[in-house]
Amino acid sequence: MSDKVRLHLRLTPETHRLIGEYAQKDNCTTLNEFVEHAVEFYVGYLSAEDCLRFLPPSLAAAVRGTIQDTENHICRLLFKLAVELDMMMNVLASELDVDPEVLAQMRGRCIQEVKKTIGCITFADAVRYQRGE
Repeated sequence: MSDKVRLHLRLTPETHRLIGEYAQKDNCTTLNEFVEHAVEFYVGYLSAEDCLRFLPPSLAAAVRGTIQDTENHICRLLFKLAVELDMMMNVLASELDVDPEVLAQMRGRCIQEVKKTIGCITFADAVRYQRGE
């Protein structure tokens, strides 16, 4: 005798029919085996940490690879953007004499503008603002 616990439950006839139908499709030898697999799957589904253990390994590897490739691509783009931005700031700083107080006020306004527009700001928007439009 195994060390399993007996559980009594009531099912609708439709649920019992589905268990029987899908137990055969899943090659389970007993309805108990199918119900145990189903409960393990559902518990894994409910706990996000274990969700990958229910994906086929090839699918999980493909998802991980895609995420890693996307992360690497975004990092390279952000690095290039930071270099271009640093170049632009240095060109502007070499030609302009901006008062530190004005710069601090501009930073605050820019932070609010970026928050308000969720980062969707163009150079044309800045030109319009500077012209008072």
